Amino acid sequence: MNQGTEQQAMVSRVTTGMRVVDVHGTEVGTVDLVQRGDPNAVTVQAPTADPGSSLDELIESTAVEEPDVPADLAARLLHSGYLKVSTDLARTGAVYVLAEQIATVADGRVRLDVPAGALPPEE
Repeated sequence: MNQGTEQQAMVSRVTTGMRVVDVHGTEVGTVDLVQRGDPNAVTVQAPTADPGSSLDELIESTAVEEPDVPADLAARLLHSGYLKVSTDLARTGAVYVLAEQIATVADGRVRLDVPAGALPPEE
């Protein structure tokens, strides 16, 4: 299985309400949203000659509120798949987990392969 397929299989086993722990076993929070990856999602392009439509505007125009992060990160999250996790560790109350940051999904828990501090917070 290639890495992308493996990540999608991992994401598809996650359900909302699961507990999330980081690489050190620290409780991060609970899964609020599971978004499978879309390999055809908008990817970040080099700036073009037309300054009229930025990637931010493009993402906003899709009327999707998630993920609420800077455009370049949003593109990565949409492309790879992600989890939105409710947490007390972020000022905004939520962080995002890229599919490739999930180490295992077992026993109703999602274990990450990164520390909680490495997770991007919701804006």
